[in-house]
Amino acid sequence: MVRIALDVMGGDHAPGEMLRGGLLAAGEIDDLQLLLVGSHERIQSYLDSVKYPRERVEIVSAPEVIGDDEAPVLAVRRKKNASLTTAVRLVKEGMADAAVSAGNTGALMAAGLLLLGRMANIERPALSACLPVFNGGNLVLLDVGANMDATAEQLFQYAVMGSVYAREILGKNNPQVALLNVGTEESKGNEQVREAHNLLKTKLPGFVGNMEARDIFGGVVDVVVCDGFVGNILLKATEGLSAGIFGALREAFAADLRGKAGAALLMPKLISLKKRMDYSEYGGAPLLGVDGVCVKSHGSSKAAAIRSAIVRQAYRSVKLSINEQIRRQLLLVTQKENTCACQERKDT
Repeated sequence: MVRIALDVMGGDHAPGEMLRGGLLAAGEIDDLQLLLVGSHERIQSYLDSVKYPRERVEIVSAPEVIGDDEAPVLAVRRKKNASLTTAVRLVKEGMADAAVSAGNTGALMAAGLLLLGRMANIERPALSACLPVFNGGNLVLLDVGANMDATAEQLFQYAVMGSVYAREILGKNNPQVALLNVGTEESKGNEQVREAHNLLKTKLPGFVGNMEARDIFGGVVDVVVCDGFVGNILLKATEGLSAGIFGALREAFAADLRGKAGAALLMPKLISLKKRMDYSEYGGAPLLGVDGVCVKSHGSSKAAAIRSAIVRQAYRSVKLSINEQIRRQLLLVTQKENTCACQERKDT
C-alpha cells in the first residue's frame, strides 16, 4: 500500500478541489492509502457528502495553515501543526511515503530540507517541472525555483536527478540532457555554466551540449538543466504565453461569423492541443534531492491537477523507488570518476 499525505489546506481552491482531486486518485488506485491533512471539521464535512473508499482514506488533523505571504523557514518552524508541515512530517516519521501540497512553495522546500534533509551527495534539492513539447512528448526542466543560484557541481547533480526522473517516471530510455544557455557554443554563458558544461560533457552519459530557450519545445531532448532563477522565469513566461495565445484565439473566434465558422472546424484540434499543453495533465513539480518524496502542485490547481500530482508523480515515484534510483546513479558516477582518477595516477 502506498501512503500519500495530501495537504488539503494549501492552494487557491482549498480545501474543496484538493479533496476532490485526492478522492479521484484514491478511487482510481486500489493500493493507495490517502491521508487528508488539514482541518478535521472541514474535511469530515466534505467526506460526509460524498462516496469514497472509507477503508483507504484517513483524516490527519492539522489546525494551522501556512499562507502564501509568510516567510517560509519561519512559518515551518513556528507552525508545526500546519497542514503542509504535518504532511511532510508524516513522511519523515514513516507514516506516509510521499507528501503533496499546492501551498506555499518556499515552505514546502523549507519543510523538505528541515524535516527530511538532503540525500547523500546532493548539495541542494531542485524543483522539476514536466513540460509538454510540440511533438506530443514531454521533457523535464530543473531547477524551476528551489535555488536562485547554483554552482557547476549543483547543476551537474540536477542533471543526474533529472535524467533518472525522465527515465524512471516518464519512461524515456537513455534520456538526452541539455544545459540551458544563451548559445550552443561551449564558450557561451557565465562561469558556472561553462564549468557545468565541462562536468556534464565528461561525466554524464546522454549529455548533448548547450541549448537555447527557443529550441526547448522542439522535443529534441528529454531533460533541460538550469538554475532556479532562470528556470522559474522560463516556466512562468511559458505559462503566460500559453494562456495568452489561447485567450487571443478565443477572442478571434468569437469576433464575427467567419471566426465562429473557423472555430467549429478547428475546435477538435485546438482542444487536443490545449490538453497537451495543460499543466494539470502532469499535476506537480517533484522536489528532487530531499530524502523523501515531496510534490509541489501549482497554487491554482483544481481537482484534475491534484489527481495527476498524486497518480502521475507521487504514487509513481514511490512505486518506482525514484530516490533509490537517484542514489544509485550518483554512486555510479562517483565510482566511475574515482576509477578514472586512479587510472590517471597509475599512468603518471
